Amino acid sequence: MPRFIPFEFHPLSDAARLERADAFYEEMRRRRSVRYFSDRPLTPGLIEKLIAAAGTAPSGANQQPWTFVAVTDPALKREIREAAEAEERDFYERRATSEWLQDLEPLGTNWIKDFLEIAPALIVVFRQVYGLKPDGTLKKYYYTTESVGIATGLLITAIHRAGLVTLTHTPSPMDFLEKILHRPPNERAFLLMPVGEPAEGATVPDIQRKPLDQVLAWNREAPGAGG
Repeated sequence: MPRFIPFEFHPLSDAARLERADAFYEEMRRRRSVRYFSDRPLTPGLIEKLIAAAGTAPSGANQQPWTFVAVTDPALKREIREAAEAEERDFYERRATSEWLQDLEPLGTNWIKDFLEIAPALIVVFRQVYGLKPDGTLKKYYYTTESVGIATGLLITAIHRAGLVTLTHTPSPMDFLEKILHRPPNERAFLLMPVGEPAEGATVPDIQRKPLDQVLAWNREAPGAGG
């Protein structure tokens, strides 16, 4: 029989809920992806807290199919940078379509990824495509992509709340991360995230997020039709 425990719930007034929702939006509205990092070391114990927060995410059948690898060793960061830049250079110079490059132009990106070496820490997110039972046989996992995506969202939020910045870097393909970090065969690289403080004078692209009426739909209405 499944075991259940009481759910700890702290009711709020309607006004308090709106106030909290608004305050959280205002804080997250200031979140930006940053490509210019300071090399200042992180406070000891901070990475652990960020990963612990990410690990509170819901997951399919509560299988928690994620592994977060923190990389702080300079030589290992350099190795990751060199491998990532090799893939990125091939992408920008050979594999990317003209439309894709045009879409990337407002972001000012290129194949050079020095932030992978400058940032004091890299967090590499891995998706466990299946599990292993105690006897070594395979265990099926469910909704692994969705589950790891949710956990990553919490990680990004935790990083921002801690007064740090990050970037969701996705060099493709990313299997070099599995090899460099000696990950087991059930893990696939999902995301590569430099973490740290922004460099002095760091800038971000002058871009805008879609307004609410373009992303919110009520019931069967199209976005912008009202509620």
